[in-house]
Amino acid sequence: MGEINQLPRAYRRVLGLISDHAPVTRAFMRAAAAVDPVLLKASGGRISLPLGLPTLLLRTTGARSGEPREAPLLYAPDGERIVLIASQGGAPRNPAWYHNLVAHPECEVLAAHERSGRYVAREAEGEERERLWRIATAVYSGYDTYAARAGGRRIPVMILERAQT
Repeated sequence: MGEINQLPRAYRRVLGLISDHAPVTRAFMRAAAAVDPVLLKASGGRISLPLGLPTLLLRTTGARSGEPREAPLLYAPDGERIVLIASQGGAPRNPAWYHNLVAHPECEVLAAHERSGRYVAREAEGEERERLWRIATAVYSGYDTYAARAGGRRIPVMILERAQT
């Protein structure tokens, strides 16, 4: 589940439309940011706007404010770990949730398939980053489009590992 090639062709076309056109990407991201937290909370992490793609609700601590923050995000599983791509739809800057994780790596995830819980984040580098990028683009090929659109910004790849209890 979750690999883009396993989705119906018409739906893959819609996802391509979303990723290929920056204004559509921004509109979809705004809609998902408003709707997905409600859907994810109501469904225990099972339902979100990008149906068929693994989506989670990331809870972080604000880098500057120290206040709790939430962001619905696509993710790629890597064994027990969760891979997040800080693409922000190919925007020139990294998303706020990325800065939050850098400042406060401890976070919480709401997701389906027993992935909910407390995690610690770190940024992937080198060969590990490249391997995880390939895993993430197998889940959602739009990340390659976002990388091309990012204007030279190297898109961070974040790894979430279960927090030790």
